[in-house]
Amino acid sequence: MEIKKVGVVGCGVMGRGITQVCAQSGYQVVVSEINDELLSKGLASINSALTKKVAKGELSQQDREAILGRIKGTTEAQEFSNCDLVIEAASENLELKKQIFAEMDRICPEHTTLATNTSCLSVTDMAMATSRPEKVVGLHFMNPAPVMRLLEIVKTTVISGETLEASRRFGESLGKTIVVAQDLPGFIENRLLVPFLLNAVRMLEAGIASREDIDTAIKLGLNHPMGPLALSDLMGLDVLLFIANAIYQELKDPQYIPPILLKKMVTTGRLGRKTGQRFYEYK
Repeated sequence: MEIKKVGVVGCGVMGRGITQVCAQSGYQVVVSEINDELLSKGLASINSALTKKVAKGELSQQDREAILGRIKGTTEAQEFSNCDLVIEAASENLELKKQIFAEMDRICPEHTTLATNTSCLSVTDMAMATSRPEKVVGLHFMNPAPVMRLLEIVKTTVISGETLEASRRFGESLGKTIVVAQDLPGFIENRLLVPFLLNAVRMLEAGIASREDIDTAIKLGLNHPMGPLALSDLMGLDVLLFIANAIYQELKDPQYIPPILLKKMVTTGRLGRKTGQRFYEYK
């Protein structure tokens, strides 16, 4: 099956990044939001990101206009009725995602592949909300999607070989390096990353070292571009807490139990870069 038109459900941080990278790769893209305000905000962010690329000499003005011309925003689910692939990028709420999958199953033609960008939730549960579970796949883009080179494909036990292969070809057409994971909690990336980040928070909580020294040790000692506390800030502390809790609920593995410090920071609204507060301060 050839993918020509892509739908993206959600124009938040991940949705707009996925929309941008698909449009940059030549696909016609329709992206939706629940209201005009959120849709306008998401589309403006894409425009801003592309404008910055032009200013840096990474993109011509002509190419910028062509990319934007391939993007259509909507608040109507029916606009996905002629898409070959629909990628759900809504908030990490399993019941919401299942509702979206059931709706897309009703709206989209039989050949359409339905995908989720979830970072930790069960792709199988979403697939079983449709009449086409063999055509449902996880396409976990890293944040920010236009920059990060990895695409984690998540396969269920009922996915067809055709869907898996088409998903791989699609990811490669975006310039991504593909890894394939079974539909198990955390997949590959977050199954490994989350304990690493939580342990950095535990070290800070225990007073073993300062935030700067923890991050410097990892950056210079392991040659990581960013330390774990700064990465947690970028990821969003609420997102880290959610993923840790979700994996722990499935595995009951104590390494995924969130530290008290992380839970208190989220409770008090200190969520990282998006709120401008802690672990580091941001304008």
